[in-house]
Amino acid sequence: MKRRTTILTGVVFVLFLVMVYLVSASDSAVAAQAADTILRPLLGSKNTITLESWYFAVSDDLQKFRYSYQKRNANIFTSALASTSVKNASVSSEMMQLPPLTLSKQIPPFPSEGRWQTIPEKLFPGQTVLAKTFIRPDTERPYAVVSLVKMNLQELNVGVQAGTYYPGGSHGAYGPGIVPKSIQKANTLVAVFNGGFMEKDGHYGMIVGNKTYVPLREGLATLLVSSSGRASIVDYKGQSFGKDIIGIRQNGAFLVKGGQITPFVEKSADTWGRTTTNSMYTWRSGIGITKNGNLIYAVGNSLVPHTLAIALQRAGAVNAMQLDINPYWVRFILYTSDGNGNYTYYPLLKDMHNGGYAYLHGYNKDFFYIYKKS
Repeated sequence: MKRRTTILTGVVFVLFLVMVYLVSASDSAVAAQAADTILRPLLGSKNTITLESWYFAVSDDLQKFRYSYQKRNANIFTSALASTSVKNASVSSEMMQLPPLTLSKQIPPFPSEGRWQTIPEKLFPGQTVLAKTFIRPDTERPYAVVSLVKMNLQELNVGVQAGTYYPGGSHGAYGPGIVPKSIQKANTLVAVFNGGFMEKDGHYGMIVGNKTYVPLREGLATLLVSSSGRASIVDYKGQSFGKDIIGIRQNGAFLVKGGQITPFVEKSADTWGRTTTNSMYTWRSGIGITKNGNLIYAVGNSLVPHTLAIALQRAGAVNAMQLDINPYWVRFILYTSDGNGNYTYYPLLKDMHNGGYAYLHGYNKDFFYIYKKS
């Protein structure tokens, strides 16, 4: 009898936590913290992912229902970018080419869909160093909108930073979690975007400088950052990268490789990579490299890896990989300096969490930062 009571109490407690999670899921910040700090330790990662899969499936159905009677428009970017002119959409150079994207013929296009628009940047008056557009890659989900940002790495550098805890905290390897003070004080910071998964959700490698936060794994897409601020995505097979590489981050298999979308074979797949969450339609982000060496960041709602890959490929990525997923963790923040080492900041999208403060003062997860070349 006592054992039955204990089991019943445990079941009730778990159901209570599930209810709290589902209720709090309307607040992405609360839901994200509840999943990581309460549900995962209690239920385990696999069960928590199952719960999240169920929740996001319901969320996707609600978006589909909403779209059926209230069509989603293209007004997705934050108000600070709402007045961006399309006049500069055709601006291009040998390094920063901005051709219109191929759109799905089965979906009537939104105004400006697939057309690049310059994001004005105070540090580069009259130049195009950042451009944005959006695309809908899923013909069965016209409400799934992928926003894309192309970054001109002829004028910009990219850096990578480990968080104060993730991904290496479980190994006792803690990172600074902030944009380097030297860059903040130089007033050259342009943008920050999210990194990858926690270590326990795939054991994907990360190295910054001489410090290994999580050991590298072979057979994975591997993003390299060089001392000159350039980026590339390579297939890691145990090779040495040399002293010029100052940052390395893995986050699963290739989405796009050599210009082709990968076949998404399930063998040796990780839980967060392509098995349990392969069919989970949720917010996802990814990173791609163009043939000219530019960087493309992609983020959108109601995506699976395949539709994220389609968006990155159409935007010009020849190699691409997934970054973090789920609403609270996907972030692209734009910064403007006042000239005294202080910044104003805002998110790329209206529906995106504005975590700009944390990247300047200390954030628990890894991230990438973009800054003006010296």
